Amino acid sequence: MNPKQLKKLKKRVKKAKKVVQQPKYIEELTQYRDLFDPFPEVKFLINNALESDRLLKNGLLPQPLPQLLLPDDIQDQIFKYVNQHYAKGDAQGDALWNKYSTVLPKLDKALRNFRDYLEDTYGMWSYVNAPFAKALSDYLDGEPVLEIMAGNGYISKGLRNNNSTQKIYTTDSQAWVKENETGKHPVTQIEKLDAIEAIKKYGDQVKYVIMSWAPDKQETDWKVLQLLRKDYPEVNLLVIGEKDGATDSKAFWTQAKLSQDDKLKQVNRYLHSFDLIDEQVYLTK
Repeated sequence: MNPKQLKKLKKRVKKAKKVVQQPKYIEELTQYRDLFDPFPEVKFLINNALESDRLLKNGLLPQPLPQLLLPDDIQDQIFKYVNQHYAKGDAQGDALWNKYSTVLPKLDKALRNFRDYLEDTYGMWSYVNAPFAKALSDYLDGEPVLEIMAGNGYISKGLRNNNSTQKIYTTDSQAWVKENETGKHPVTQIEKLDAIEAIKKYGDQVKYVIMSWAPDKQETDWKVLQLLRKDYPEVNLLVIGEKDGATDSKAFWTQAKLSQDDKLKQVNRYLHSFDLIDEQVYLTK
């Protein structure tokens, strides 16, 4: 088998593996919720993740999530619970303690992987929750918007939910769809245009361009910024991502002039970080 054929095979196996694992992931979370029923803090985290999945599965934007991190003292809580319900040396108590001890790192990993689950299942990278979409809509105040690199279109969907008369052009190259099954299930109408093509087509018709979670291994974001500076200086670029982190290129973060006025800070209040990725909205020039 030549290298090209092997690469294609690996992609098919990876895709098939994801399709199998997605239901299993939610099934596991549900089992963990039942097991940790005596621990309200843990159950609260799991229920929030499950509710987000339920809403997305029904075509709705989710609610903000708490940080999906287990309490620092969870082992102490478990130890106390087991001792309260079983005498010292009781085999059943020892078995329960061992069961919790075995499952705990698996649950911790599952919660930390929730963003990966959203990406693989729904093509959602930025966590576009309903209050954030409302706040962003209020910030834009009905002005015409172009979304580039829209993925499955969750940001545009959120804006349309809040203002059905706002002019919103939603675009994506859809190159990633060839390798990712989730790209075949957009949540709003998306025009097949890459970022540069979209700006050249709609740049003189909008006041804002929204770019969310641009890839960190490419420099399309930097090309976008240069094009706007040169040919569309009056257009405002809103960037959603993690500065010097999981999103966008090093060239972009190095060259971009970022700002967050009071109104944009208000929007960012609703872009909750539920994991170690601290995504924010920046006005970029």
